[in-house]
Amino acid sequence: MHLRPFLNKLEKEGKLLHVDKEVDHKYEVASVMNSLEERPTIFENIEGFSFPVFGGITSNRDLIAESMDTSKEMLMPKLVEALRNPIECDVVSEAPCQEVVLKGDEVDLDMLPMLHHLPGDGGRYGTATVAVIKDPDTGRNASYHRIMQVGKNRCTARLIPKRQTRTTYDKIDGDLEMAICVGNSVQVMIAASLGPPSEVDELEIANSLDETPLVKCITKDLEVPAQSEFVLEGRITRELDREGPFVDLTETRDIERQEPVFVVDCITHRRDAMWQMLLPGRMEHKILMGMPKEPTIYDKVSQVANCKNVLITLGGGSWLHGIVQIEKEGPKDGKKAIEAAFKGHGSMKHVVVVDEDVDIYDHLKVEWAIATRFQGDKDLVILPDQPGSSLDPSGDHSGKKTKTTKVGVDATIPKDVDPTKYKKETYEEVDVDDYLR
Repeated sequence: MHLRPFLNKLEKEGKLLHVDKEVDHKYEVASVMNSLEERPTIFENIEGFSFPVFGGITSNRDLIAESMDTSKEMLMPKLVEALRNPIECDVVSEAPCQEVVLKGDEVDLDMLPMLHHLPGDGGRYGTATVAVIKDPDTGRNASYHRIMQVGKNRCTARLIPKRQTRTTYDKIDGDLEMAICVGNSVQVMIAASLGPPSEVDELEIANSLDETPLVKCITKDLEVPAQSEFVLEGRITRELDREGPFVDLTETRDIERQEPVFVVDCITHRRDAMWQMLLPGRMEHKILMGMPKEPTIYDKVSQVANCKNVLITLGGGSWLHGIVQIEKEGPKDGKKAIEAAFKGHGSMKHVVVVDEDVDIYDHLKVEWAIATRFQGDKDLVILPDQPGSSLDPSGDHSGKKTKTTKVGVDATIPKDVDPTKYKKETYEEVDVDDYLR
């Protein structure tokens, strides 16, 4: 479902909030959004700007499932299917995202209601920013890169080492063309988070989830989602400038770095465009980072065991902790699943593997499985000196790549034992009205 029809659907269902009061882009919008628990909201009146700001459309799994006409329970199978079977996108000649075209001296990032989210931020940030590039060897790629404004037509873009944009940037000479798309459908937002193999086009994954036509950029050899609200067409240059500080996924403040400068050569947008926000470190940020890693873990684990489900947990910052549910068929399946899970999500630090009778969405039941089915001397996997996540403040950040110790917990029932010993007994449910006066 495209963004505008989805917002209309939420409006009819009474799920879309409107803030008519004039609010300040500096801290106030973010504070109000946080206080509203990131429910889908449009801020109609941003002080000093002509564009509204909206957010919250991916703040829980039910909303994401609704946007794709499925249920929360069927969401991961749908993502796995799209990941395995991308569909080529149609390219159209006219698009809503190009109703207004600003080039040259008309380009002015000051007109965009990019936010200051928290005191201590390095500057105004674009966060719901889907970046599209082309690699000369592997083709089109869509991913997220936060951008911090440093001039009228200049931002610094956080390019994480070994991610596709950085890899492409490092292997070419000169500038790298990039388009930043803001105000996208849920399927585009989810697909851009997935991180599939480099030769897989994320926008074709989005098209597999739901129809996603593209349009060619005005000034760059790139195609972008035709239904976007804004597109910033530009170049990642060889110039470096300050980026950060910025509150990241774990709700801790990321450091200031020197990052490449993104020069914006053209801005296109809808006539009635709305700027999209994502609150750093809050639910939308966590879900968009963590949930799309579940199908990639599922795919890897399915190669070595009968994987039933995967969850990236909120307690691990939706990035560092995972739970994998398997149907155990062999004595080594639990440890095989641990090894495969770390391959499916390279930044994950701790993973717990459980049987199919354990509800992975109930942390008490997962803890119960660890308490009753796990022995540290037999079922613990410790992998020291592994590549880790820069988001983990406890990691070793002294080198070019963060190092960490990864831990896997096999909390599955051992094979060749009496399984009834591990069964959780339950009481019969009765109608209590028959027993009360």
